[in-house]
Amino acid sequence: MPHEVDFQNVSTTGLESSPVASALAGLRANEARYFKNKYGHVFAVEPASKAQQTIDWVHRILKEERDLVIQSRPLEATAFQVENIRMAYVFYESGLSINVMYTVDDKKKRAVGFKLSDGMEVPAELAERFKFARQKSKLAGTIRGSFFVIKNEY
Repeated sequence: MPHEVDFQNVSTTGLESSPVASALAGLRANEARYFKNKYGHVFAVEPASKAQQTIDWVHRILKEERDLVIQSRPLEATAFQVENIRMAYVFYESGLSINVMYTVDDKKKRAVGFKLSDGMEVPAELAERFKFARQKSKLAGTIRGSFFVIKNEY
């Protein structure tokens, strides 16, 4: 059963096994606040065991676009559509969050985003391939992020 992410009272529920659980919870809450404020969408996640289709879709895009395989274990995921944008998020035990923004009617606005929770190291599989910019968040501390544009159809 999906659970709604509360960005008022940040909880580590579902993320407890992460060594940066509090920071990852803040990152997840930051995303929930964004979608609530921008689109009126309630951000709800479910355990990875119940979201395998979403995780497989994200992992397929990573593999086919950039030959990337994430080494960390997925903890939670979500998939939804706001306006003309299909979104998917996977939150990993390492503190990594990956999102796919896939516009259904505009091939030029499709991308994969990586966000690193405060306090985590850059995963080895990403370190040599991406540069990460920093941004501050009241909920998540310092977030480091990067992205790439999706070229193919999924």
